Amino acid sequence: MVVIDTWQYFVHRTLHMNSFLYKHIHSKHHKLIVPYACGAQYLHPLEGLFFDGLAGTLAFVASGMTPRTATFFISFATVKAIDDHSELWVSWNPLHLLFRNNSAYHRIHHQPYGMKFNFSNPFFVTWDKLLGTSFAYSLQDRAAGGLEVRPSKIIYVMKVYIF
Repeated sequence: MVVIDTWQYFVHRTLHMNSFLYKHIHSKHHKLIVPYACGAQYLHPLEGLFFDGLAGTLAFVASGMTPRTATFFISFATVKAIDDHSELWVSWNPLHLLFRNNSAYHRIHHQPYGMKFNFSNPFFVTWDKLLGTSFAYSLQDRAAGGLEVRPSKIIYVMKVYIF
């Protein structure tokens, strides 16, 4: 988990901070303003290779896990990524109870104001906390029921009017 989190944090951050890489590779994934479960796998083939494929390979080699364990682990990481993109917050979801990096955390990242924050994937938020890229949020009750993710920071939006 540490190997995958470390690799994916730095690659993900690079994909956002480098305008060429963002425009030609990672922007495909961010066409999804509102994430949905299958959107976790909606990405450029090069991103799939370097972001997910190489992360899994590095974790496999670094840990010395068996092929059977690797199959389980990579499947678990994929399910976790799908859950993070699902837009569902269920208080009893074991993935939400075990990991701070969850659907609410990732929801902030997919908003226009949060695209330079919450780069951590898929398990922990350690790198975001250590490097100052964590964007705080709260879960608030909706009038019609359910919960809504709200940013904790004040966000200034500049409106441009063209006459």
